Amino acid sequence: MLTSKALLAAARRPGLRRVVTGTPVTRRVVDRFVAGETLPEVLDVVTTLTGQGLAVTLDHLGEDVTDRREAQRTRDAYLAALDGLAPLQLGRRAEVSVKLSAFGQALPVGGDDVALQLVRPVVEAASALGTTVTLDMEESRTVDSTLGVLAELRRDHPGTGAVLQAMLHRTEDDARTLATPGSRVRLVKGAYREPAGVAHQEKAAVDAAYARCLQTLVRGDGYPMAGTHDPALIARFLELVTETGRTPDSYEFQLLYGIRPDEQTRLAAAGHTVRAYVPYGADWYGYFMRRLAERPANLQFFLRSLATRS
Repeated sequence: MLTSKALLAAARRPGLRRVVTGTPVTRRVVDRFVAGETLPEVLDVVTTLTGQGLAVTLDHLGEDVTDRREAQRTRDAYLAALDGLAPLQLGRRAEVSVKLSAFGQALPVGGDDVALQLVRPVVEAASALGTTVTLDMEESRTVDSTLGVLAELRRDHPGTGAVLQAMLHRTEDDARTLATPGSRVRLVKGAYREPAGVAHQEKAAVDAAYARCLQTLVRGDGYPMAGTHDPALIARFLELVTETGRTPDSYEFQLLYGIRPDEQTRLAAAGHTVRAYVPYGADWYGYFMRRLAERPANLQFFLRSLATRS
């Protein structure tokens, strides 16, 4: 747990960021979790994954933007991604995921309004392409803002997806609120460092909260999306969809690119919708550090690569 907290804290340290991103061997490890820095690179990955029977959601990496011009560049990057997806004619098999902090949510004045204004054309472009957008959830202090933007977008684009983090104490209530007809909700454990007052601190408590929230979503009227690589929770999700009689088009798995790829193809071959969360872009540091923090195996893989660099 201490290692995990240290890594999450490191994700916010500019000095360490320069050291890690400046280490050539890091690139070999980053390539396991990030599908490239450019749009052509990620489109090649999309073609490969969809050819394996997977669906995808693309995440152009970036967060905590405090400059409106940079937020506008985020919007433009997503519009370019959707333009790049159009010739592939994948429809709902390829969607995008966005972090509102990359759209200006953190601006000191009017951040919520700026984020809504800039993300709306991305949602409109996705709808025109026959697909949709999911709003990633970030730190606990942004939850109300993100859910507020979600509600506004769903007025015209009801398929806009939400993400809930099981580690937060409030999430069981949020899951009940969002388990409504047509509501797409991705449930994850959570990958941000949060204080005990707002979040469970121990793995067992987070796992138990995830199972409770999962049950609420699957037994509700929405479209649950299980974002977990935990074998026990995957098994529980499958039990719940069987118990409730859900058909394969009424739920899906959402699993991270580069983590347990064999499990992803196994689940897809068994007839389940499996959507790989595919990040790309030059600003990969924060995402990379959170992936290391999530699982000791990821950190061990990174350290082994450093130790054996040529």
